[in-house]
Amino acid sequence: MKGSVKCAREVRAAGIFARDIAALLTIAVVFIASSCRTAVEAEPQNTTIAQQSPAPSSGPVANYQQPTSSFPNLQSEITDDRFKTANSEIGTFDFRNFTYPLPRGWQHPEAKDISLENGRVKPVAVNVSEDMSDEMHAEARAARRIGMSYVTTRFMDLTGDGKDEAVVILKVETTGNAIPQLVYVYEWKEGKPELIWNFRTGDRADGGLKDIRPENGLVTVELYGQDRFVLGEVETSKITGDEEQLCCPTFFTRTNYKWNGKSFPIQGKRLTYEVANPAAKPLENWGDIMNDPIKSKKYLKSEKVKE
Repeated sequence: MKGSVKCAREVRAAGIFARDIAALLTIAVVFIASSCRTAVEAEPQNTTIAQQSPAPSSGPVANYQQPTSSFPNLQSEITDDRFKTANSEIGTFDFRNFTYPLPRGWQHPEAKDISLENGRVKPVAVNVSEDMSDEMHAEARAARRIGMSYVTTRFMDLTGDGKDEAVVILKVETTGNAIPQLVYVYEWKEGKPELIWNFRTGDRADGGLKDIRPENGLVTVELYGQDRFVLGEVETSKITGDEEQLCCPTFFTRTNYKWNGKSFPIQGKRLTYEVANPAAKPLENWGDIMNDPIKSKKYLKSEKVKE
């Protein structure tokens, strides 16, 4: 009898235990389902750059890779609300329908400029295949054309005369994922814009444009990458040891320029900062060290000693 009672108690306890396990499993399933639904519903909040950073009033921002927690919005500074108005007639000019000269590296033998219509020129892509003859290959490549899209226009005094110049930023359309950009600086002269400086920048972490602004009587240009700066009309190439994912730069370089009446030569040192910690001490003229075998070896040796 005692054995029967003991057995009954064990069965009842097992039943209660089983019910508890079932209840816990039910709660876990509901929690997981709720978490999944929340994650799916949260994704549309980061579907466009316009939601991350409002598009400028002068026109829509070009289609860049959508910023997420993994892909930051590298265009946030050049498309923010600074420098949206001008103190001269140049602020009324329509730069979305205008002809721009192409810098070195983007020119075509038959066309050294490009004309935007409503802020865009579509690229011309021509496919090539291995079974084509050399002549057909050459003809196909010659038929290709880059496209261009308008990004924004910023108005700021870059010459020190008290009048705003227009800084027009365009994106090169290559039919791929690259985001190289072109910058054009115009002053207002005799009732029309006159070009006084233009330069190209690289692709995201590879020398892409971070910002351009007036600062303490100088023109500050910031490019992503280590010791990346503009020299004349082109951006400099990667220095030794600068290896990063295109999407996610960890360094940027700040370089100052000053108008001398004819051009914008570099002023002072080129400073490389950490993106995550811009308040930290920058590296000065970093490429001069890393691109020199003797200097870089000496520097690396001194760093090893510090450790």
